[in-house]
Amino acid sequence: MKTKFHKISIFAVLLVVLLASCAPVAPAAPVEVTRIVEAEPVIQEVVVTATPVVVEEKPFRVAIVMPSTITDAAFSQSMYEGLLAVQAEMGEGKMEIAYSESLFKVPDAAAALRDYATQGFDLVIAHGSQYGTSLQQIAPEFPETSFAWGTSLNTFQADGINNVFAYQAEAQQGGYVLGVLAAMISSSGKMGICGPVEAGDAKLYVEGFKAGATATKPEVVNQVNYTGSFSDVSLMATCAETQITAGADVLTGSSQSVVGAIGIAKDKGAYWFGTQWDQTKLAPETVVASQIYDWSGIINDMIVSRKAGVLGGKAYTLTFKNEGLLIQYNDKVAIPDDVKAAVQAAIDGIMAGTIDPLKGPIVK
Repeated sequence: MKTKFHKISIFAVLLVVLLASCAPVAPAAPVEVTRIVEAEPVIQEVVVTATPVVVEEKPFRVAIVMPSTITDAAFSQSMYEGLLAVQAEMGEGKMEIAYSESLFKVPDAAAALRDYATQGFDLVIAHGSQYGTSLQQIAPEFPETSFAWGTSLNTFQADGINNVFAYQAEAQQGGYVLGVLAAMISSSGKMGICGPVEAGDAKLYVEGFKAGATATKPEVVNQVNYTGSFSDVSLMATCAETQITAGADVLTGSSQSVVGAIGIAKDKGAYWFGTQWDQTKLAPETVVASQIYDWSGIINDMIVSRKAGVLGGKAYTLTFKNEGLLIQYNDKVAIPDDVKAAVQAAIDGIMAGTIDPLKGPIVK
């Protein structure tokens, strides 16, 4: 009986095992395993068997078209000297400069601008407000070329043009300062002012000079004549003669044609105040001080912008605050300390916004 029961028990166990093997198996729960492998770093020596190709950066190419010469001691020279300064700063072989000078006739200048653009220059500068209309027509023909022109703040973006930079000197600032200086050293109280064309930075300079002189000595007489020409040296000389005959003992004027007026001032013993560039060398005993345009800062920014893909659409100004305008004294002309202090106070006031260079001190 015991043996039979034992057999039945064994049979029952086998049956249970058999049934269990036929039943579906439940999936095992996933188990996360983190493996940490530690090993010493292997340093492999890499042998270079080929010389990497060195890609040389092409020089940045700038071309400029000017109405006068690069030695005019005025508008054209100021920009050319600015280009040379940037070229020296960039280093040898990094910047190429090409220029066309004495292109006062607009059709000739336009032809030169188009030619430089055709040659693939990166930046083509039309350095003269008289070139604006031509540039407005030429720039759309060369959308991959950056252009710049002045003096103006119009980039022609309103016309759908996006590859033109514009620049302007706030010449009234230096004009005001030199007006202060002129009024303080004048014996007659009569300011002889010879302008070329009543436009652009020339007009700004004249208006600033008048404001500075009047703010310093309200009784001064500002004698103003415009010759109607940027380039006619004889007309500028005639203007200077007229001013001195009318009693002026200090003279000033703007444009490349002022060499005529400076010559007359030198011969007649009058003082001269220059603008755009240092004019001391033209008459070392006559030129008291000059307002200098330093274009290097805006040239740098145009180059950086162009390399970053911004071909135009930016307008720049030269001011005392951004150091684009400078006053250069002539060491051969003695200027009292109190006069220099008044000049510096005028510069500080313009930068601080307490002096409007076209009107005078701001009264609140």
